[in-house]
Amino acid sequence: MRLTLRLAAIVAALIVCLPLHYGWKLLGQRSPWPRRFLGFVGRAAGMRARVVGTPLKSHVLFLANHLSWLDIMLIAGASGAAFVSKDEVGKWPVIGWLSRLNNTVFIARTERKAVRGQADALRAALATGQPVALFPEGTTEGGTETLPFRASLLASLFPPLPGLRVQPVAIDYGEAGPDIAWVGDEAAGANAKRVLARRGTAEVTLHFLEPIDPASLPDRKALAERSREAIVSALGASATAPDHL
Repeated sequence: MRLTLRLAAIVAALIVCLPLHYGWKLLGQRSPWPRRFLGFVGRAAGMRARVVGTPLKSHVLFLANHLSWLDIMLIAGASGAAFVSKDEVGKWPVIGWLSRLNNTVFIARTERKAVRGQADALRAALATGQPVALFPEGTTEGGTETLPFRASLLASLFPPLPGLRVQPVAIDYGEAGPDIAWVGDEAAGANAKRVLARRGTAEVTLHFLEPIDPASLPDRKALAERSREAIVSALGASATAPDHL
């Protein structure tokens, strides 16, 4: 029953948001409705987001740790960001179509020879000024542990774009993290069903950390490491705060 009600709420929200989205586009305006819809999906799934810090509004690449597909809903709801996603997601029924509505940048992670072209595609998206989010772990397999960041796509930031900043984002699901994390051989549909059927709600804290100027660092690898260090530090501080003891 819980799963059915949450799915019904998500479908109803989509029915409401789609005409409004296309109406905004016909007027030549940037549509706020993908952001609102994705944020609603996160809430419908039982997530209650608390934002710490201030997300930059434009000319920013958010780099975040990655536990679940819910990360997308939460960051989008808080910042209006588009996302970088593996190209196979673009082929999924409905999900691929919805991803395009939010200006997703699709890349082929398995094609190492195409990295330069993928970085160029991300650079072009960033040049429009729309916030873009990237999960540089490239997987949710680490669960609540933050894996090393892959630096290849950060080549898009060198040479630095004028005025563009990187803002690390630490996503903390608290005690719900191990239950929500998408790890192992669990299929996408099975994971979505399990998460949407969870009882109750979970408070998720999004730490939007101090922005980094790519021009202040020598290369993409240094940028990846600096961003990861900031996220790991924020998650560690959150875990030892009084309300987490």
